Amino acid sequence: MPQVWFHVRWPDNHVTRCYSPSTAIRDYLAPHTDYPVTDFLERSRQALTQAGERVRQKYGYACSSAADQLETLEITAQPFLDQTDAIIRVEEFES
Repeated sequence: MPQVWFHVRWPDNHVTRCYSPSTAIRDYLAPHTDYPVTDFLERSRQALTQAGERVRQKYGYACSSAADQLETLEITAQPFLDQTDAIIRVEEFES
């Protein structure tokens, strides 16, 4: 299953390298695109849940890395949820 790394720029300008166990992330997030925090989180939930399910269908077990990545994104986003103008930018994808 092709894994995808994606780089996220947070509202405080730091960048993190994030992981998806499948290309499902590309159906929900686009490189060089800005998202309001809540929209980014919802898209990430859908994408990483779908990616984890693809792993389950192929290998018979869920991908804990997808769940861990989602948890990390949600924790990192917490300080920005009260900022109505906060934007998260997806910088790029790498395979």
